[in-house]
Amino acid sequence: MRGGRISCELYPPQLTDRAMNADFTLDTARALDVADPLSRFRDQFFIPQHDGEDCIYLTGNSLGLQPRAAADALQVELDSWREHGVEGHFRGAHPWADYHERFARGLAHLTGAQENEVVAMNALTTNLHLLLVSFYRPQGKRRKILAEAKAFPSDRYALVSQIRFHHGDPATDLIELSPRPGEHTLRTVDIESAIQQAGDELALVMMGGVNYYTGQRLDMRTITAAAAEVGALCGFDLAHAMGNVPMSLHEWGVDFACWCSYKYLNSGPGAVSGIYVHERHLGLTDIPRFEGWWGHDKKRRFLMEPDFHPIATAEAWQLSNAPVLNMAVHAVALDQFLEAGIDALRERGDRLTAYLEAAIHDVAERTGAELEIITPTEVNQRGSQISLLAHGFGRQLFDDLTAAGVVADWREPNVIRMAPVPLYNSFSDLARFHAILQHCILKSH
Repeated sequence: MRGGRISCELYPPQLTDRAMNADFTLDTARALDVADPLSRFRDQFFIPQHDGEDCIYLTGNSLGLQPRAAADALQVELDSWREHGVEGHFRGAHPWADYHERFARGLAHLTGAQENEVVAMNALTTNLHLLLVSFYRPQGKRRKILAEAKAFPSDRYALVSQIRFHHGDPATDLIELSPRPGEHTLRTVDIESAIQQAGDELALVMMGGVNYYTGQRLDMRTITAAAAEVGALCGFDLAHAMGNVPMSLHEWGVDFACWCSYKYLNSGPGAVSGIYVHERHLGLTDIPRFEGWWGHDKKRRFLMEPDFHPIATAEAWQLSNAPVLNMAVHAVALDQFLEAGIDALRERGDRLTAYLEAAIHDVAERTGAELEIITPTEVNQRGSQISLLAHGFGRQLFDDLTAAGVVADWREPNVIRMAPVPLYNSFSDLARFHAILQHCILKSH
């Protein structure tokens, strides 16, 4: 194994003193936690246990922790169902007929959208397909979709199947953009170049706002503008961006987006998804769209009319009434984000992520291990994620970390993903991780 080094660039100047020169003793970490006003949110979550103490939970980018208020929120709707039966649609604390409207403010805050541009509904890939019906409209030679080569597999499945549905050939109609040789992440200039090269053959740019594997945060504003310049539409899968990084989808002119809510949004396994549609596409009656009765004019919905009249908001893409029991926890989660504020959370997340990065650097120096971080160092190119290649260790290091109470995420072929989530992770978590990582590496020598 080559001598101890960590493969990453220097820390941003504003984080250098806090991270690169960090002290990883528990006393210092606890002092950082005490001084941080957002640390109080940790007490609003259940932390899984390991050997009688809090585990080091670093997988909020796969499944967020359960808010303590979740059970009570769910019980409210169960009580309403018990007491009112079908009349719960119009009675109770939160009548179900317009239940989804509760989420517009929180979703708009997180996406930087107008409230009429967002709605909570369905599941992520279901929503992606529904949006592709409207926004992938191949005509003539304008048939191509541009995506990143290492998109989440479900996104690729959706794109390929949509191309085939339109009688296209994925081998020619799907452009998959890879990093330059020897690099792990995409350069914005290369994305722009690929868009310009595709030109009038490009129908759609569809990428992840934050890449699930590397944790790279794409420049959505620039990508959207480049797509518009060649006459293409642009959408994003925000599964790893939602509740993680601030966005301004409306201002950026993004055409559409979708996300899940069980990762950074802490709304429970399989929780409800959501969509964003820019206002320029709202209120149209001629846009291709799969239609259902919950997208029909809500004032006329129960007239049971044969013809569809779309709601003049993103609600028009709804098919069915709200999954209320599923959504009850989502309401709790969004209220937490509104209270904390996504900008404040991102600032804390930057400090936590830099502290984790510095901890890995320190362990590499102490142990001689070659640890390569493939997530960008620049704070505007990442959120709360570090993806680590531990050369010479493979899966065994991950298994050893797990046995020691670290809940991280292994992704084939050889990446350990870790997410220091600012709502509930702490500097103390990361100081403990530093000690455990060092122990596991030294034990393997």
